[in-house]
Amino acid sequence: MTVTLADVAARAQVSPATVSRVLNGNYPVAASTRERVLKAVDELDYVLNGPASALAAATSDLVGILVNDIADPFFGIMASAIQNEIGGPGGRAGGERLAVVCNTGGSPERELTYLTLLQRQRAAAVVLTGGAIENPAHLNAVGHKLRKLAEAGTRVVLCGRPPTPEAIAITFDNRGGGQLLTEHLIGLGHRRLGYIAGPEERTTTRHRLEGHRAALAAAGIEDDARRTVYGRYDRLSGYEATLELLRRDPTLTAVVAANDTVALGACAALRDSGLRIPDDVSVAGFDDLPFSIDAVPALTTVRLPLAEAGARAGRIAMGREEAPHGGIATVRGELMVRGSTGAPRAE
Repeated sequence: MTVTLADVAARAQVSPATVSRVLNGNYPVAASTRERVLKAVDELDYVLNGPASALAAATSDLVGILVNDIADPFFGIMASAIQNEIGGPGGRAGGERLAVVCNTGGSPERELTYLTLLQRQRAAAVVLTGGAIENPAHLNAVGHKLRKLAEAGTRVVLCGRPPTPEAIAITFDNRGGGQLLTEHLIGLGHRRLGYIAGPEERTTTRHRLEGHRAALAAAGIEDDARRTVYGRYDRLSGYEATLELLRRDPTLTAVVAANDTVALGACAALRDSGLRIPDDVSVAGFDDLPFSIDAVPALTTVRLPLAEAGARAGRIAMGREEAPHGGIATVRGELMVRGSTGAPRAE
């Protein structure tokens, strides 16, 4: 049975005119109303009728880049590199494409909304960056949406995100990087290590923590639950988590942070607590963001080639580079040892 615009309106509890405005983008609509309409469109698998349907298999000059937080340099670096690859020989009208950076703010609902909008706009390509949300229902919904995009001719690429069957993936070895960092600290003699993890629902958080725990296990060090605190990927979270770790165990000699921004917050909390880095407590981050080398002391971290990975994702999205064998390329991190880590203080 054919789904009509009226069916979508009934499901979303709006007028048909409102549905039309949302789909055509020619009139302001409240964000909550827009999301309700798009959800109904998705649930009913509504396809535009009439002349528009003849264009449904075609793709536009639009490329969508989904990021969790555009203010986070991790995402900004990748998005910039992807966008730099979008023009050129692969595009129409003189080789240009229109790149749209979609900031999800970490919201699973917003991620699905953007994918629906990009599908309706017949995007030429979609690149999803960063970790995935580990919620089975959401993962299934995203997988369904990516399949629909691919079937319509949109090229879908993941960058820094775990592979899925529906897309080409350039994925980071977060487990390996997490293990490298902790092995480095253990090699310096640390046995009481605190860990500041990211949000519990993120794949990046789990994989980096798994690497940390693998290094502890290999060295015969107990994984004490008191020494792990979860939080956001931002400086304030690092600051607050470090104070909590010190409260739980004042004898800590090292702190491993979920990323470099969190590590900066950890450093500030240690200084405000009267502790020296690395004389009293060593600190390590992850990603090797541009500010890491300019921190005082410079931050020990794992370097991920964010710009290189983003550029490669952009070229694949534009069909200017072959997809990796098997559709998946794993990018390993490089340990960057700097002044924020040293041997633990003498007992």
